[in-house]
Amino acid sequence: MLDTPDAVMAALRENDARPYGRTRTVTAEELAEAADQFEDTEIRSMALLELMEAYEFDGERTKTPVVFARVLKLWDQDPDGFSEWARHQVFWRFKWVADALKENPDVPLAAIERWHTELRDRYRGADFDLQPYYAQRYHLAAQTGVGVQDAYELWAARPRSEMSDCHACETRAAALHFIAAGDDARALDVLVPVLDGRSGCEQEPYLSQAVALLPLVRQGRLDEARSCHLSGYRYARGKVAMQAAIGRHLEFCALTGNEPRGLELLAENRDLFAYTGEPESRLAFLVGVEVLVAALAGAGHGELAVSGPAGSAWTVDTLLAHVRTEAEALAARFDARNGTDAVGDARRARLAAEPLLAEPLALGVRATAAPEVAAAPAVAPAPRREAEPEPEDFTDLVLRARELDLLGHPDGDRLWQRIAERVAAEGFTHPEDPRLGSRARLHAELVEQQAHLALERDEYAEARTGMLAAAELFEQAGLPGRALMIRARVLVVGLDEDEASGGASGGDEASGGAPGGDVASGEASGGGEASAGDKPGPDWPALDDALRRAEELRAAAGNAVEGGMTDDDYLIVLQSRAYAAHHDLVEALPEPSAETTARFEEAVGRYRETAAELGSARRSATSRQYTADAAARQGRLAEAVAELRDVLARLDDAELPWHTPRVLGLLGQVLLQSGEWAQAAEVFHRALAEASRWGDDSYPYAPTYMMLGHACMQTGDAGGAVRALSEAAARFDRQRGGAVEEAAQVRLQLADVLRATDRTGDAVAVLESVLLDAGAAGLDVRLLAQARLDLARGLADLEEYRDAAEEYLRLADVVAGWEDQETHTMVACEATVTLAHAGRWDAAEAALARARQAHERSPQVDQLAGTLRELAKLTVREQGPDGLDAALARIAEADAVAETAARLGQEHTDWYLRGASHYERGRCLAIVDRHEEALAELELAIPAYEKGGDQAEAPRAEAVRLAAVIEGGDLGRTKAAVARLTAAIARCEAAGLPDAVRILTDLRGRFAE
Repeated sequence: MLDTPDAVMAALRENDARPYGRTRTVTAEELAEAADQFEDTEIRSMALLELMEAYEFDGERTKTPVVFARVLKLWDQDPDGFSEWARHQVFWRFKWVADALKENPDVPLAAIERWHTELRDRYRGADFDLQPYYAQRYHLAAQTGVGVQDAYELWAARPRSEMSDCHACETRAAALHFIAAGDDARALDVLVPVLDGRSGCEQEPYLSQAVALLPLVRQGRLDEARSCHLSGYRYARGKVAMQAAIGRHLEFCALTGNEPRGLELLAENRDLFAYTGEPESRLAFLVGVEVLVAALAGAGHGELAVSGPAGSAWTVDTLLAHVRTEAEALAARFDARNGTDAVGDARRARLAAEPLLAEPLALGVRATAAPEVAAAPAVAPAPRREAEPEPEDFTDLVLRARELDLLGHPDGDRLWQRIAERVAAEGFTHPEDPRLGSRARLHAELVEQQAHLALERDEYAEARTGMLAAAELFEQAGLPGRALMIRARVLVVGLDEDEASGGASGGDEASGGAPGGDVASGEASGGGEASAGDKPGPDWPALDDALRRAEELRAAAGNAVEGGMTDDDYLIVLQSRAYAAHHDLVEALPEPSAETTARFEEAVGRYRETAAELGSARRSATSRQYTADAAARQGRLAEAVAELRDVLARLDDAELPWHTPRVLGLLGQVLLQSGEWAQAAEVFHRALAEASRWGDDSYPYAPTYMMLGHACMQTGDAGGAVRALSEAAARFDRQRGGAVEEAAQVRLQLADVLRATDRTGDAVAVLESVLLDAGAAGLDVRLLAQARLDLARGLADLEEYRDAAEEYLRLADVVAGWEDQETHTMVACEATVTLAHAGRWDAAEAALARARQAHERSPQVDQLAGTLRELAKLTVREQGPDGLDAALARIAEADAVAETAARLGQEHTDWYLRGASHYERGRCLAIVDRHEEALAELELAIPAYEKGGDQAEAPRAEAVRLAAVIEGGDLGRTKAAVARLTAAIARCEAAGLPDAVRILTDLRGRFAE
């Protein structure tokens, strides 16, 4: 019941703790009404100020002037009835009203001018500096476009004062000024203290991160732009007060080739269409939507279904028309009010912006509400070379395509596509040219090309069907050698279809498991693949029969093209056997039989020797890649490296550079396996660059980027790792059918790198995208559990304890039934601490009980004891002296856990458990000002830690630090503290602990002053 001032005040305090949103706003309205029943200025002013704040941060800013008018009336009637906090808020919120009036096009310009005068006069009367007044004058000038530079200088030249906007918000406003002037570099320099965390507020750095997005991209600072998007959008998502920032994130997605991500953002923020209480912010949101859907419409996706205002189904075209109409009308209302075209011009400038990047910027997060609006990017540093010219004459076109096929040139596919188009065109007549051959032969070639395309898509059944049809057509066309070659390839198509991407066979034709397969997609070579179990292996009798028949054809018809078998067709028959032998060897690792090894050596050796005899550098390179891969998988890494480097040299001599990317990819894997991280990274970069240069769309970009990320991680190049892993994840997403498992694994690795480099917000955004993905339910249960654990830890690091606790509890339910209960114990322990941090003590007790039960089944001594100590600390911090007994009881329980472990022989770290209990007991006693007892406990912690040897030096130094703080600071015994610290500093120097040396030295300096 809100029938007393105390009840209303208590309700106001409770509402103030709620997050901004509809619930808080409605409650604030009810409390303002309830406060009006009392003749108590303090209660009424507090209720009105709470209501005004709720409107300000819930997209209802146009309502704040009316509420503030009531506040101002109370102030003028009874200023002494305002608390000191409320008095400050009265003058502070004059600026809120100025912003609200400016942002409402229905408020006349004269009314805004009058309010500015009111603000100025009130500030002067209260002896406040006028810098905030000049700031408001500038904000209005920036909107109208009149006298902008003069207004900026009048504001920026004045020093900040008590009533100035927060430093972060003023910094953002200054940056926007420079962006509008076209000076991105200066704008970003201005934003540095906000973006690096030195300056912030309720909505910062998140608003500034949105502002910085496009300037960062335009300045080529793509890593920073990616980070600003990940952490900035995560905070802004769904918040009405952040709708302008969300509009900027949508615009960023559209201009960096991330339209699929933009559509996902649009779906997540669909409710914002319903909020009209902040017209200027709404316009900024609508223009962001407009930029996104206009880009999609321009790319031909007008019929694509998208999210829009509730109550209707929307396509790109219909949403664009709707948003364009409203945004144009809203901008016109501002311009009519202001008497200028500035707002409309700003909108038109945003809409006219061209894409900022030639290829999509990989963001690291998965976009699930997305069409394939762009081809997979190639971020390698080499430009694509000029494409093979296309002959006009049809016969010349076919002859050139055949020639390129023999060379394995990547432009061959494009020429065959053009041939297929010309053959299918109305009125096509097959030329009667002996060089071209029969129409039946050309038809067979075109069917074969379609089968090759199916192979590139890993559609093995369709590929086999197409290849067998092509073989039959070649037979009918009088080309039995070509038919035989294709049937030999069919025998090995898809041998590796159940593996990630096959072995590191390193072939030179993107044939999806047929001769000339891909570079391996996962771990580096060496160690082999797991057995395929019941999966059928190669049909060796059929392969041997194909070779026998190929030799008969060659003997009967020589090397004639018509009716016999060409050298290259014969080599592919040999390659099929070599590929099958390589497959068998890989499947048999780590201990292949003598028969398997002998077959591999015979098949690959024969293929290699014949390729050399027939002068085929291309086929010779393929054979040697099989040999190199086998050597690497069997641990002969130096031999593999030498072989591959020689292959590269021979391809260079033969002027076949388009075959080098796959060789480089395999070489990079072997170097990675060898621990040659820097060399591996360099080689992977070259592989990607060359694959991009030659336009090889079948190259395994995703796994190569993933391995490049691993190499960068090992060399300490965190930025390179983030870029490579983000690109790998994006490319796995775009694979036909979606490589969901592989993409998720890469994102977990990416999140690890981000957390390790203090970019936890980015890491959390990446992990959320894994768990929120529609395909997450199909992921391996342990992979999914790891993602949830990493997310929970990241949320806890961000002090988002309630959300972290929910993740932990979900995870605990998942792992409770696992046989290895160590995980259950760990999760329950971490959930306990997080729940306590969130203030959910009853839930923390329940989680602790769960941890104890799991510990009984699968002891995790160090973790359970650590959880109890952490609870002790949090209890004292929460309850003060009243919680000391409970806290000490927690520590006693931790000691009991350690004693039980010692008695039962359970694994534990005895020296750490003993030292940590004394340390935590001392800290709890210090918190409640029982300093002598606290110091005594720390005196026990220090020698207990010493029993741990070198690994105990860091916790020992911390115990010394806290002892010195109590001794010198709380007890006033500074000389003793300095002596203690001096000895500890020398010890830390000897132990190689520079951070501890710095901390202890700084503390000693304060006591020595």
